[in-house]
Amino acid sequence: MTSPLQRSTKIVATLGPASSSPERMLALVSAGVDVVRINFSHGTAEDHRKRVDALRTAAHEAGRTVGVMADLQGPKIRIGKFASGPIQIKANQEFILDATCTLGDEGRVGLDYPDLVNDVKSGDVLLLDDGRTVFDVLQVRGKEILCRNRHDGELSNNKGINKQGGGLTAPALTAKDMEDIRTAASIGIDYVAVSFPKSGDDMRLARALLNAAGSNALLVAKIERVEAIENLNHILEATDGVMVARGDLAVEVGDAAVPALQKRIIRTAREFNKFAITATQMMESMIHSPVPTRAEVSDVANAVLDGTDAVMLSAETATGDYPVQTVEAMSRICIEAEKSSDFPLDTHFLNRVFTRIDQSIAMAALFTAHHLKVKAIASLTESGSTALWMSRLNTGIPIYALTQEVRTRYKVSIFKGVFPVMVPQSGHDRDQVLLDAEEALIAAGAVQMGDLIVLTIGEPIGKPGGTNTMKIVKVGEHRSNQ
Repeated sequence: MTSPLQRSTKIVATLGPASSSPERMLALVSAGVDVVRINFSHGTAEDHRKRVDALRTAAHEAGRTVGVMADLQGPKIRIGKFASGPIQIKANQEFILDATCTLGDEGRVGLDYPDLVNDVKSGDVLLLDDGRTVFDVLQVRGKEILCRNRHDGELSNNKGINKQGGGLTAPALTAKDMEDIRTAASIGIDYVAVSFPKSGDDMRLARALLNAAGSNALLVAKIERVEAIENLNHILEATDGVMVARGDLAVEVGDAAVPALQKRIIRTAREFNKFAITATQMMESMIHSPVPTRAEVSDVANAVLDGTDAVMLSAETATGDYPVQTVEAMSRICIEAEKSSDFPLDTHFLNRVFTRIDQSIAMAALFTAHHLKVKAIASLTESGSTALWMSRLNTGIPIYALTQEVRTRYKVSIFKGVFPVMVPQSGHDRDQVLLDAEEALIAAGAVQMGDLIVLTIGEPIGKPGGTNTMKIVKVGEHRSNQ
């Protein structure tokens, strides 16, 4: 089995019925999962708590650091239920979306989102069930939306509704999401993903709610609305990372537009020093197959070449038949794709201006490591910021975030090419800190005696945001001079 330390791109796996037993969790962690996703659309707070506890146990047993992400449900813009189960709907058939309807039939169905009548007009196009059903809006009559269906098909309970081109006014954070943020904080979640944000204000509200609940978890903005694309820079200013949520995004902007948008979102995130996750249907066929399709292999590899920090699995690991094999296959694809990545660092440095001391040190470490061909870059970090900045540029050299902070250890687990290593509390003795850093890297199997490493540190020792020193160290040399 491939060691996770050989792979820079991180793997996010969704927990569900197929992956919640202690044995299966241990197998997934051992296969290389770096972050698990808890989907807050399903299950109770107690369910989530039990899964996180079981995961922490599995990660400890495997000797690996695995972060936890809570994915908020967001606004439910869905049709209601049918009285007699799924219906068959014909091409050119007129159909009514009725905000007052309790149970639907062959001609109408209710809405979980009654305000939809205020958000649409004649000529709009509504896409149901991820675009499998397409309605042209003919007329809005009070609480009813009269539509014409384009294609033969089936319509069943609670299918999602998107408006082509965006424009739905539902707030990103519902009352349920706000309660779930409090739950996530109490469990000790490392990342919180916000569904359907439209602006930086949505992310700032989520941050305020998290902070009020006593959490400093990292925020992830799921980019899945037209408005989020238009406001991408403002969202990036207010978040810690983004997720390219290709399902709903494809429905709103059209599937053909998604690949280029994916590249743009990832590139822009890196420019803002934020991390990016690529999600939705990456290994979809492996829900029921032990091997991926060639198209899926290409999709994952292209996301890696785009510079994504992480690739995400949803139903593949939550409900699929081959969750562990899926993670192993994704890991192999990532490693192969990384072999062909280029490292155009020199031109990048020429085009950047650095105004912060700690960021300048991070860039100097990258430049030096690249030209000296060192074995590893090591960052003694309290907050993880230095490791994040280093990971925004592709050097092909592993970055080890050496930290005394448990929370930081989990936070950096999603950054591309960054591997967390815990170091002991050494007080403020600089020489002892450096010796402990060496020992921790040797114990982790990252370096051997005589290897050259670039190390960044802040002086005075232990001051957050104070990285101001870079050292070129030959492992073991410091010890022999004592």
